[in-house]
Amino acid sequence: MKQVLAPGRRFFTASALLLVASFSAQAQSELPVQLDPVVVSVERSRQSSFDVPAAISAVTREVIENGGMQVNLSEALNRVPGLTLLNRQNYAQDLQLSIRGFGARSTFGVRGVRLIVDGIPATMPDGQGQSSNISLSSAARIEVLRGPLAQLYGNAAGGVVQVFTEAGAATPTADFSVAAGSFGQTRVGLKYAAGNAGDAVTLDASQFQTDGYRDHSAARRSLFNGKWEHELSRDSRLSVVVNAFDQPLSQDPLGLTLQGFQANPRQVTPIALTMDSRKVVAQQQLGLLLETRLAEATRLSTRVYFGARQLDNALGLPSSAQTSDTSSGGMVKLDRHFAGAGAELMQSLRLGQGQALRLTAGIDLARMDEARQGFINNNGVQGLPKRDENNRVENSDFFVQAAIDLGLDWIATAGLRASHVRFTNVDHFIVAPGLSAPGAPGNPDDSGGIAYSATNPVLGLSWRAMPTLNLYATAGHGFETPTFAELSYRPSGLTGMNTALRAAHSRHAELGAKWKLSPSQRLDAAWFDISTEDEIVVDVNSGGRSSYKNAGRTKRAGLELQYTGQFSQAWRAALSLTAMRARFADSSFVPAGNHLPGVAERSAFAELVWAPRAAWGGFSAALELLHVDKLYFSDNNKINPTDVASSFAPATDLLNLRAGFKQRQGPWTFTQLLRLDNATDRHYAGSVIVNESNKRFFEPALPRNWMLAVNARIEIR
Repeated sequence: MKQVLAPGRRFFTASALLLVASFSAQAQSELPVQLDPVVVSVERSRQSSFDVPAAISAVTREVIENGGMQVNLSEALNRVPGLTLLNRQNYAQDLQLSIRGFGARSTFGVRGVRLIVDGIPATMPDGQGQSSNISLSSAARIEVLRGPLAQLYGNAAGGVVQVFTEAGAATPTADFSVAAGSFGQTRVGLKYAAGNAGDAVTLDASQFQTDGYRDHSAARRSLFNGKWEHELSRDSRLSVVVNAFDQPLSQDPLGLTLQGFQANPRQVTPIALTMDSRKVVAQQQLGLLLETRLAEATRLSTRVYFGARQLDNALGLPSSAQTSDTSSGGMVKLDRHFAGAGAELMQSLRLGQGQALRLTAGIDLARMDEARQGFINNNGVQGLPKRDENNRVENSDFFVQAAIDLGLDWIATAGLRASHVRFTNVDHFIVAPGLSAPGAPGNPDDSGGIAYSATNPVLGLSWRAMPTLNLYATAGHGFETPTFAELSYRPSGLTGMNTALRAAHSRHAELGAKWKLSPSQRLDAAWFDISTEDEIVVDVNSGGRSSYKNAGRTKRAGLELQYTGQFSQAWRAALSLTAMRARFADSSFVPAGNHLPGVAERSAFAELVWAPRAAWGGFSAALELLHVDKLYFSDNNKINPTDVASSFAPATDLLNLRAGFKQRQGPWTFTQLLRLDNATDRHYAGSVIVNESNKRFFEPALPRNWMLAVNARIEIR
């Protein structure tokens, strides 16, 4: 009898064969390759990723360019272990980004993970972030920090994603790019980079649009990103970063029921058409960073930033859910302003032969003010007002971090961060009982506030067991407050701050190893264990509106592996595997042992690249295998007790193919990239909407789709 492997087992078997083939080929040819990218996310100073006592991955410019249109973070970060990026194919809701399960509850935007771009937080002081304004076309590298040391970044640091813009170019260059793909996707871009001994500048502008895979899912966005570095003196350097994002169109087709998903994944939920569910977003941000060397071993880094965000969101709520006095309506308008400042003082001290102490102390201050209004959605047209309030959140953090070299082979790390987050709400929409209708309960004054505080320690120890092997252990505490969006709705859609929500507190432990198998191969492994009290989870999702509650205790434990290697002049490979158990740990909320919804407990990525550059004039080809485990979409796990399959979106294995070309002609360099994603045309859900009250859990992913990108670069001499 022929044995048929489950999708996950087929993938892991293929991945293991790829790894074995890598070792076998290595015996024939060993080539030195760069396996130690420089990172700054741990000690906030430049160091080799091999020496960092934490699970950290660095994604290079080459990976970003080969990933796709350079529009979504999911193109570049799907190879990072412990990280899951689910593309909803819905630009009104953004990507769902989670690290070790943190952030999986998000129905829009990014929660539970800190986003930082060029040293400026892209996460608001309440822990809410957006990835749509990140410019991939000008990103030099992306760092992803996981584990206990990420907690030193404060509130909602289940992990940290840092993006670094390219720092000019020695010879002025201009890039012209155009890309086109399935379902009306197009992107055009222009980038300019230049630099000299005292200045470096990068300017990048792009425009993207799509008809959308599903009906009523078209989108259009423009993005500008600029960075200027200026040397004020031999010991100080100023950086100015500017970012502007405009998304005037993003239609929201809402989720589909299991029956609708199986019958026609391209269809739109009827209420989305009736109410014209959509989102319009614009954001502008300016940041200044000053780095000063006060002495040979003393550095001071300061930053200040300002920004504004405007949002107009029409929800897919039926009229019957909008008309009560205590409802906030079906249209949301936000006018948000945010600002922050921070400073870090870094000092290095020599303690003796082979011993040194590196100290970092700092402060982070941030504030966000927003005017939030709600209106009746009259079939896509703004109606009577239903909500009018001013919100403010203030965040103040103080932290200290130390790393001490205990001889040549041991390094101890310790840190402490004290965080205080305060939310304030002033309600201007007050309706007296019986005023709008006889016997109506009215809409009382919901003004109020709530504050959360925590002091979180982190400890770590690393050992250079051999010149090619580093071992480490770290442990720490973290916490996560609700975001203002999560505090905005009480159960049953009532207005007013949901002050019953408590902050989640977590304990993290990690054991890791980093092993250079040869000069051209490296294997990283990390085991983690996380226990969380008062986990913030989705209560009810309906028509684009979500309310939240605390879930008691949850537990996550798992293993991450990452392999990179070049085993001949033309062949190289990458492999990452994540196996995690993410469950509710007590029965006060749901039965203990239930899966955390929205969390993929198994994920993997494998890549095999053939690049015979010398003989083929810049040609390269690659295949990518991607596995994402099943996704439960309910806290109870079993929506229909008689049909277990209706409890989750099934796991899927994807095959992606790509080919690249490169030509040089005088000052010009031309590159072309052709991708065929989901080459086997798998039908699957790219994401799920957790606890959706109408059982519209499924957000379909793209079937087989293609993309062609062309770039022309000229050196201006």
